[in-house]
Parts: sequence; C-alpha cells; structure tokens
Amino acid sequence: MNYMQYAKLTHHQNNYTVKKYLVSLSMLAILAACGGNEEKKETATAETTTTAAADDLSSNPDYVKGLELIGKSDCLTCHKVGDKLIGPSYKEVAEKYENTEENVTMLAGKIIKGGQGVWGSVPMTAHPTISEDDAKAMVKYIMLLKK
Repeated sequence: MNYMQYAKLTHHQNNYTVKKYLVSLSMLAILAACGGNEEKKETATAETTTTAAADDLSSNPDYVKGLELIGKSDCLTCHKVGDKLIGPSYKEVAEKYENTEENVTMLAGKIIKGGQGVWGSVPMTAHPTISEDDAKAMVKYIMLLKK
C-alpha cells in the first residue's frame, strides 16, 4: 500500500471515528435531557394515583348498586352525570342537597312520585315501579358524585 492509499484510508477512518463520536455524544445529550424528568414523573404518578384512589368509587357498595339500578332504569333519558339534559345532572343534584338520610328519603320519593318546579318547569316523570330501597340506593349513588 502506498502513502496515498494509506492517507485516504486513515482519513476515512478518522471521519468514521469523528462521526461515531458525534452520534454518541448526541445520543448522550438526548438521554440526559430525557432522563432529567424522572423525579417529576414519579411525583406526577404518585399524585395521579392518590387522585385516582380518592376518585375511585368502584369499591363503594352504594356506588355500585346505585349505578347498576340507574343503568337498568330510564333515568339516563333525562339525566347525565355531569351535563344538564332535560333534567339536572346528577352532579348538580349532589351539589344542591346535603347527603343526609332525610334528603335521601325525600329525593327517593321524588324518583317514585315524580316532581316539578325545583329544577324548572319540566316535570320529572314518576317511577312507581321502583321500590323505595332501590330509589334510595340511586340517590346514594348520586350523592357520592358531590365534589
């Protein structure tokens, strides 16, 4: 191999080494930039878990039973959880009334007998086939939606 061939080969190897070095350096910089948020991610995950645990009502028997009963009824024709439809949202009802046994009984009576005037001029349809216990379970579910 003559000097010119050696020089070209050495130059090519040096370019390859420099490129390898630059790529490695770039990757290291990217990893360092991405890795700096691990503590923040752990904090965010902990906060999310705490919030989810506080908001997770799926293990509450009143929530489960009431949700099941409402799902089997025609309630969702006029009500939604968070938005007013024909009647108030369940969250609006929960915010308006304190969660007391007296209010649970009163609201269960409105489910069974119907009502008018509290939320506007549109009357709430009576549901005489719903038992008092089932109506109370529905109200207890609704009350759990209070913020």
